[in-house]
Amino acid sequence: MKAIAVEPGAGIPEIIDRPVPEPAPGEALVRICRVGVDGTDYEVIEGSHGGVPAGDDRLILGHEAVGIVDDANGTALEKGQYVVPTVRRPPAGVETNEYFERGEPDMAPEGKYVERGIVGAHGFMAEYVTSPADALVPIADELAPWGFLVEPISISEKAIEHARATRSAFDWQPESALVLGNGSLGLLTVAMFTTTLEFDRVYCLGRRDRPDPSIEIIEQLGATYIDSRETPVSDIAEVYEPMDLIYEATGYAKHAFESIDALAPNGVAALLGVPGDWSFEVDGGRLHRELVLHNKALVGSVNSNRTHFERSIETLAALPDGVLESIVTGIHGLDAVDRAFPEATANVAAAGHGTAATVEDDTTIKTAVEFEAI
Repeated sequence: MKAIAVEPGAGIPEIIDRPVPEPAPGEALVRICRVGVDGTDYEVIEGSHGGVPAGDDRLILGHEAVGIVDDANGTALEKGQYVVPTVRRPPAGVETNEYFERGEPDMAPEGKYVERGIVGAHGFMAEYVTSPADALVPIADELAPWGFLVEPISISEKAIEHARATRSAFDWQPESALVLGNGSLGLLTVAMFTTTLEFDRVYCLGRRDRPDPSIEIIEQLGATYIDSRETPVSDIAEVYEPMDLIYEATGYAKHAFESIDALAPNGVAALLGVPGDWSFEVDGGRLHRELVLHNKALVGSVNSNRTHFERSIETLAALPDGVLESIVTGIHGLDAVDRAFPEATANVAAAGHGTAATVEDDTTIKTAVEFEAI
């Protein structure tokens, strides 16, 4: 079978041949249809995040997938059923641990899990994969073309759940929400905030000039675009309004601390970006006072579990098709893999190892690799 793999740090994915895997007891064989590409994939490609399985020199990419059950192998699944796989699994050689037994692999600390397509386990960017049946979430046929968006939406479902949990001790009625970052994850979250969650006022911060497709999507959803070059996060409360909920998806370390100033009293910021090491000065005493005297909170969130996947399928069904079509700007087959990874292609071209002609323009938002048409 064909698969797309990378030697971390090599700079660009490659198509490789691997045997079709055999499902173990309790596992199903899944024929993959589509796999999304996101920022984590690029971090793995450049070697700044993740790692290959023990004993291998390459990692098969892909953690945002939708496929069809090819062999149910005695599980409760049915052949021909569309499914979305979750990402975390127990470490190699370990059948389970307390986090997986509780259905909370997303809360496991480092060393207690591997992540398919990211660290320690091959991903879903292959013609066939195997997976435990309880890690495969059924999705309706009509939603299957968008099934690769379930995983990123599930990340937001968890973050919002945990943000609300920090406010559960009192009657919290949020009206305003701010998304930091206008990439595909930020745009999907804006769509959630303006449709299924129905915040009164939604804002999204980015660093792009008009005309830009992401800004058009934000405004079509009824949200307000904020250019961080004109209004930094720390000034948003004064220029626009204090925010009840902030969703950070930039990985820009200063935003975590600037969010404290942007929050309304009783507000909460959910942090999802993963920055590199960076030292800078902050007024720790003042920010500490803001948190304490105004009942503000910061909460970190990573990964998601099956419950969030199931909830995200419901959310996906409620999002307007037109918005999804605008966010997903390219679905590419194996004959055009370079177009599914435009940033990697651009980096290789810039280093003199490729041609700029293969690099997509800045209208690209979200891409996916298609192994089989749905």
